[in-house]
Amino acid sequence: MGHCFSKKTTSLAVNDAIEAPTPASVQTTPFPSPLPAGISPSPARTPGRRIMKWPFPPPSPAKPIMAAFRRRRKECGGITPERTVEQERERGLDKNFGYSKNFGAKYELGEEVGRGHFGHTCWAKGKKGDVKGVSVAVKIISKSKMNSAVAIEDVRREVKMLKALSGNPHMLKFYDAFEDANTVYLVMELCEGAELLDRILQRGGRYVEEDSKGIVVQILSAVAFCHLQGVVHRDLKPENFLFATKDDDSCLKVIDFGLSDYVRPDQWLNDVVGSAFYVAPEVLHGSYNTEADMWSIGVITYILLCGSRPFYAKTESATFCSVLRANPNFEDIPWPNISAEGKNFVKRLLNKDPRKRMTAAQALAHPWLRDENRSPLPLDILPIKLVRSYVRATPLKRAALKALSKALTDNELFYLKAQFRLLEPKDGCVSLENFKAALAKNATDAMKDARIPDFFTIIDFEEFCAAVISVYQLEALQDWDRIATVAFQYFEQEGNRRISVEHFARELNLGPTAHALVKDWIRSSDGNINFMGYTNFLHGVTIRGFNTRRQ
Repeated sequence: MGHCFSKKTTSLAVNDAIEAPTPASVQTTPFPSPLPAGISPSPARTPGRRIMKWPFPPPSPAKPIMAAFRRRRKECGGITPERTVEQERERGLDKNFGYSKNFGAKYELGEEVGRGHFGHTCWAKGKKGDVKGVSVAVKIISKSKMNSAVAIEDVRREVKMLKALSGNPHMLKFYDAFEDANTVYLVMELCEGAELLDRILQRGGRYVEEDSKGIVVQILSAVAFCHLQGVVHRDLKPENFLFATKDDDSCLKVIDFGLSDYVRPDQWLNDVVGSAFYVAPEVLHGSYNTEADMWSIGVITYILLCGSRPFYAKTESATFCSVLRANPNFEDIPWPNISAEGKNFVKRLLNKDPRKRMTAAQALAHPWLRDENRSPLPLDILPIKLVRSYVRATPLKRAALKALSKALTDNELFYLKAQFRLLEPKDGCVSLENFKAALAKNATDAMKDARIPDFFTIIDFEEFCAAVISVYQLEALQDWDRIATVAFQYFEQEGNRRISVEHFARELNLGPTAHALVKDWIRSSDGNINFMGYTNFLHGVTIRGFNTRRQ
């Protein structure tokens, strides 16, 4: 129940203050700069293009993206004057959800407290039963705006998710769903605190670094829970986080699952949805997983720390170009005063390669948040995905990963040790049953489709580390060169061996056309893999990758 066109909200960037009139579809509102006088905001910066590389400006990526958004709006938008209810019935749209029809008898509806893309939220009070006298929030969705099977399914899925996720401290308590001939009513917990966006503005446009950590920990805790259940939110932004009370230390809750969807670790979504300033690059490319939510959290953290958006333009199409091509600015005030760990945290989330981003559980284990995150780390779904890949790997690939695991620092091992403990190992080892039991312990109705195939036997902590480390994430670290060098030394001692060009090419899933290149990765002196061959072998290569590097 939504699309990627942003709501009318107060802008968080001073770039809005001096601007030409924008198209009607782009809704922005200027507000005073939180920065000292004379200091410009932090616009996203794009490295200059090499003239020889691009003799003509490259085609804008915004056109196909905007077309995708228009298709989504058409699928989920309201009824046009030409489209009558009778015509909808002829199209076979069934808008009977099977929800209770006695909303008016059970709740007294009050004033409006919020408005979104396809509905609005009102205060209400229970009139009888268990909810008598209880203040609640009611999301009201008009059936007249459900003009496609996609829009109807969005409502069904949102209700299903709200029911399944209710009960977590960072999720709204869900009471019930009702309907009548024209409307669907979703009854939820009433949060009396403000939106996170309002709190940011109340603080002059940004949080101080220490205070921002507590906010980020709560956001990550909520998202880690969703991702473990197989739910990707797809519209994370400050407007979609509410404080339960008006207290400064109030619990933060994630709202608006209208764009959310279920996703398995090995599955890819292709709907281009979200909000323009927070949408991940891979969403715009139409192929993504839960990593897209982590990008949005990176944008939110950037805003919390400096009060300006990392990717900003005066039109949505230009914003999409910025997301795809620009790099965030970490040089202007206040970034020189932000800790190195804080900047590293944001950079690891705003990596345009989703494979190199931290998961929510990994982000909670980051040194920047470790003191703030006093509760145990949550179970992560990533180990299941990586262990399955490891068990299916060749002996040579396992040896290469084992050598890499021995080069890890304490920071990387902190997350791995926590995940291994959460699997409750027996005699220092984990098996398929440990994974199944850990998931069952954390499961909700949303996790019903999370089936784990019988893909491995018993492994100890050493092999668990080798299986669960992500080479792409390690490659994004500043000390990757040192880690790779130390790992290669272990590989030389324990796993390296003489190998033919043909065999090594098969290990890399490359055909005969790559043999000439693969030959450069084998030492002529002893026929063993050299350092370049080892690093390429770790994260995999393709012929396309070869061609890119040779240019």
